[in-house]
Amino acid sequence: MDFTVLKDHPRLLIEASLTPLQGTRFQPTGFPDLGAAAYQLPSSNTQMLLLESAQSVANRLESSIWDDANEDVVAPLKGIPYVVVKQDDKVLTNSLLEAHRLNSFYILEGKDKSFFDQLRMELDAPAEGAVDFRKLAQVLARYDLNSLLHGIFLAKKEIAGGRFKLARALSGFIEAYNVAIVSSGGVKNDRVNPQADAKKGGGNIPYHREEYTAEKITAYFSLDLAQIRGYRLGIDLENLLIAIALYKIQRFLDRGLRLRTACDLEAVKITVKRPEGFELPSTSELTKALPGLVSAASSAFADPPVTIVQYQAEESGKKK
Repeated sequence: MDFTVLKDHPRLLIEASLTPLQGTRFQPTGFPDLGAAAYQLPSSNTQMLLLESAQSVANRLESSIWDDANEDVVAPLKGIPYVVVKQDDKVLTNSLLEAHRLNSFYILEGKDKSFFDQLRMELDAPAEGAVDFRKLAQVLARYDLNSLLHGIFLAKKEIAGGRFKLARALSGFIEAYNVAIVSSGGVKNDRVNPQADAKKGGGNIPYHREEYTAEKITAYFSLDLAQIRGYRLGIDLENLLIAIALYKIQRFLDRGLRLRTACDLEAVKITVKRPEGFELPSTSELTKALPGLVSAASSAFADPPVTIVQYQAEESGKKK
């Protein structure tokens, strides 16, 4: 797969026009103590809505390459490195699904410190002074390639005093333009006793809800090509990281847009905004190319590529 056209560009910017799969209404994401993230453009009275935050889209992009049925990465990406956490021989979680990737509580905070000590040894960071982010990139490529796309913060004082941090190279969000509120509601009916204690969940309980309509809905994606090149991991890993990022975007737009019960969207048009002239590979093209790209970059991966970490909680009352 040829990414030559991208070599002199710092960003790859992609936009996707979305529409509700059925009807015209959609349910926005809600934030604690805030509700829907509605706002107004400063230059006009246009009402806007943050339909899906960067944090949420990142989580959805990460999970797009996980096959729940087979409890493994999707077939085209088999062979990429990640960490699996087991407890009593049962799979507990893994670094592809954990919110903080390698910095997961279950990977670095268990009683068994073998992997923690391995990371600290390989990163070999001084207590003071500048840290080597190229070395961090090499270690992440070895154990958890996903972290090079979605960022990481190794917030452990024992590892460089918590100074190892990478921003997201792949990010996205969804905005709705010129929105209007659709107010509705309903009643939760109690078949047995309509006057039962509502505080305990009984009785008939009326509720209200707010959905939205919009003139247009757009998903925005940004891939920081300069950051990926800055890892200095070589062309094979660079090409693989770009291909995985594009594959995640295509998978998300193809099958990951049922964001909530009442927010089911579909992509009607996908446009590359920068650089001009780059044609976004299709899901099928990426599916065919990825196994070869994984193989070409495999010398940088751990052997075997899936690292097993055993998790046991620290005993209560004892210091780590």
